[in-house]
Amino acid sequence: MSSHSPEAVTPMFDALEPEALVAEARRRVRLERFENESFHEGLGRLTASLSREAGLSAFGRFIACGEILRNLEVGLQLTDWHTRNPEVGRQAIARPLVIVGMGRTGTTILHELLALDPANRVPLWWEVDMPFPPPERATFTTDPRIAEVEAQLAQIETRMPDLKRIHRMGATLPQECIRLTAVDFKSAGLSTAYGVPSYTEWLLCEADMTSAYRLHRRFLQLLQWRNPRERWVLKSPGHLWCLEALIRAYPDARLVQTHRDPLEALSSVASMATVVRRMASETVDPSAVAREWSRWMQLACDRSVDFRERSEARNVPIVDVHFDAFMADPVAQVRRIYARFDLELRSDVAQRMREYVERNPSDRDGRHAHRFEDTGLDLTAERAKVRRYQEYFDVASEPTSR
Repeated sequence: MSSHSPEAVTPMFDALEPEALVAEARRRVRLERFENESFHEGLGRLTASLSREAGLSAFGRFIACGEILRNLEVGLQLTDWHTRNPEVGRQAIARPLVIVGMGRTGTTILHELLALDPANRVPLWWEVDMPFPPPERATFTTDPRIAEVEAQLAQIETRMPDLKRIHRMGATLPQECIRLTAVDFKSAGLSTAYGVPSYTEWLLCEADMTSAYRLHRRFLQLLQWRNPRERWVLKSPGHLWCLEALIRAYPDARLVQTHRDPLEALSSVASMATVVRRMASETVDPSAVAREWSRWMQLACDRSVDFRERSEARNVPIVDVHFDAFMADPVAQVRRIYARFDLELRSDVAQRMREYVERNPSDRDGRHAHRFEDTGLDLTAERAKVRRYQEYFDVASEPTSR
């Protein structure tokens, strides 16, 4: 989700026609050239799906146009910065550590813990939302854009007070890769924010992610240019649907896959998507949301098993982290990750992680209440869909009533 408030981003503009949106983005940033025109297919699919399926309110059209314009503007400016500074594109993105678990499986808190290690570079919310000019090491913690993004996030929380209990937002918290690939209009985040099932089917089953990961790399190169660290630590559930494309883009990537009962994750994601979509639509059907995510969750489960079976011969370095073990001792699981990848976890960093866990319990902002029964899905049928995944990764079933 973008932190930009619609009022700030989309004054007097709510046209969902692709050509009009592209022209408006060019006018606003006074730039003409996109490095790659690959975004047009995703933009066309998205706008068509938004118009036909999302049930957008007038305010929802405002929000959607603002998000689309922001992505187009970033694409134009990213091209401009790379063109004027070719040394940016010559930088290496070496051996990134990528968290690829399903949503609601501990990926967010794990990402936050890894961000505490000064050797790790994570994309922060403020710099992803406002990347130009690229962040500087000397002012990275004092950049005025931090306060600007915090104010915009506060507006979102005012409109969606329930969201804080489900997913924390903050300008200096880590941001997900789906915000980077959204610039190519290939992002599962759009499927959470809006009811766009035809766009999502295209994204998960037909879209070529090569251009999205190329843009992803270009984005990271810009962010690290003036503030590098030893390694990137990245995270997105969206990677699960396209692990092969991820590894083609980053052949030396090291993966961390988090695991939890998929039906518990499904119930939580469907609940979150229902809350988020209500910001843009007055016709959100929670049962329809759950049915959509049932299909997409099964795809993620099956593809993760397919990838693992195919990747064994390639020896892709992967650590599996089970949710119950992680919640019992998060720092112990971080130690496992570091040991697997021959990284040093300094004692002061481990202590900082322990203190962070104590300050940020899962219910710090209230408890996210959700029940599988409320999805309207059949428990037996849904359990059968994910049995292969559970058996392959030895993932236990959790109680379905909360």
